Amino acid sequence: MTQSYNISIKNEKFGTILNETFFDGIQFKLFLKAVHASLELKSDLSFFNGDDFLFHIPFRILTDSIIITSVGKSDLTQLMRSKVEALATINKDE
Repeated sequence: MTQSYNISIKNEKFGTILNETFFDGIQFKLFLKAVHASLELKSDLSFFNGDDFLFHIPFRILTDSIIITSVGKSDLTQLMRSKVEALATINKDE
Protein backbone atom coordinates (compact mmCIF):
# COMPACT_ATOMS: atom_id res chain seq x y z
CA MET A 1 0.00 0.00 0.00
CA THR A 2 1.11 3.50 -0.78
CA GLN A 3 -0.30 6.92 0.06
CA SER A 4 -2.33 8.67 -2.64
CA TYR A 5 -3.46 12.29 -2.76
CA ASN A 6 -6.42 13.40 -4.85
CA ILE A 7 -7.77 16.79 -5.90
CA SER A 8 -11.06 17.21 -7.66
CA ILE A 9 -12.42 20.48 -9.06
CA LYS A 10 -16.12 20.34 -9.91
CA ASN A 11 -18.22 23.02 -11.53
CA GLU A 12 -22.01 23.16 -11.77
CA LYS A 13 -21.94 24.17 -15.44
CA PHE A 14 -18.93 22.19 -16.72
CA GLY A 15 -19.00 19.14 -14.44
CA THR A 16 -15.68 17.68 -13.29
CA ILE A 17 -12.99 20.05 -14.51
CA LEU A 18 -10.08 18.27 -12.88
CA ASN A 19 -9.68 14.97 -11.05
CA GLU A 20 -6.01 14.23 -10.45
CA THR A 21 -4.29 11.74 -8.17
CA PHE A 22 -0.73 12.23 -6.94
CA PHE A 23 1.48 9.61 -5.35
CA ASP A 24 4.15 12.09 -4.24
CA GLY A 25 3.12 14.19 -1.25
CA ILE A 26 5.50 17.00 -2.16
CA GLN A 27 4.09 17.34 -5.70
CA PHE A 28 0.58 17.33 -4.25
CA LYS A 29 1.47 20.06 -1.75
CA LEU A 30 3.02 22.21 -4.49
CA PHE A 31 -0.06 21.73 -6.66
CA LEU A 32 -2.35 22.75 -3.78
CA LYS A 33 -0.23 25.84 -3.21
CA ALA A 34 -0.68 26.76 -6.88
CA VAL A 35 -4.47 26.37 -6.59
CA HIS A 36 -4.54 28.38 -3.37
CA ALA A 37 -2.36 31.12 -4.87
CA SER A 38 -4.72 31.43 -7.85
CA LEU A 39 -7.66 31.91 -5.51
CA GLU A 40 -5.83 34.39 -3.25
CA LEU A 41 -4.36 36.41 -6.12
CA LYS A 42 -7.59 36.25 -8.14
CA SER A 43 -5.76 34.89 -11.17
CA ASP A 44 -6.36 32.09 -13.65
CA LEU A 45 -5.06 28.64 -12.75
CA SER A 46 -2.72 27.29 -15.42
CA PHE A 47 -0.46 24.29 -15.16
CA PHE A 48 1.87 22.44 -17.53
CA ASN A 49 4.10 19.62 -16.36
CA GLY A 50 6.49 20.08 -19.28
CA ASP A 51 5.46 16.85 -20.93
CA ASP A 52 1.86 15.75 -21.36
CA PHE A 53 -0.42 17.48 -18.86
CA LEU A 54 -1.75 21.00 -19.48
CA PHE A 55 -4.82 22.79 -18.23
CA HIS A 56 -6.08 26.34 -17.82
CA ILE A 57 -9.03 27.29 -15.62
CA PRO A 58 -10.16 30.94 -15.73
CA PHE A 59 -10.49 32.55 -12.29
CA ARG A 60 -14.24 33.18 -12.64
CA ILE A 61 -14.84 29.45 -13.27
CA LEU A 62 -12.43 28.42 -10.49
CA THR A 63 -14.26 30.57 -7.93
CA ASP A 64 -17.61 29.05 -8.96
CA SER A 65 -16.23 25.54 -8.48
CA ILE A 66 -16.01 23.15 -5.56
CA ILE A 67 -12.48 21.99 -4.75
CA ILE A 68 -12.18 18.72 -2.84
CA THR A 69 -8.99 17.04 -1.69
CA SER A 70 -8.52 13.64 -0.11
CA VAL A 71 -5.75 11.40 1.10
CA GLY A 72 -6.02 7.64 0.94
CA LYS A 73 -4.21 4.38 0.50
CA SER A 74 -3.63 2.91 -2.94
CA ASP A 75 -2.58 -0.53 -3.94
CA LEU A 76 0.49 -0.54 -6.19
CA THR A 77 -1.21 -3.16 -8.36
CA GLN A 78 -4.08 -0.74 -9.05
CA LEU A 79 -1.59 2.01 -9.88
CA MET A 80 0.28 -0.14 -12.38
CA ARG A 81 -2.96 -1.42 -13.91
CA SER A 82 -4.30 2.12 -14.40
CA LYS A 83 -1.00 3.26 -15.96
CA VAL A 84 -0.99 0.29 -18.36
CA GLU A 85 -4.64 0.91 -19.27
CA ALA A 86 -3.87 4.60 -19.90
CA LEU A 87 -0.96 3.68 -22.17
CA ALA A 88 -3.11 1.16 -24.05
CA THR A 89 -5.80 3.82 -24.57
CA ILE A 90 -3.23 6.35 -25.84
CA ASN A 91 -1.69 3.83 -28.23
CA LYS A 92 -5.13 2.79 -29.51
CA ASP A 93 -6.02 6.41 -30.30
CA GLU A 94 -2.88 7.02 -32.36
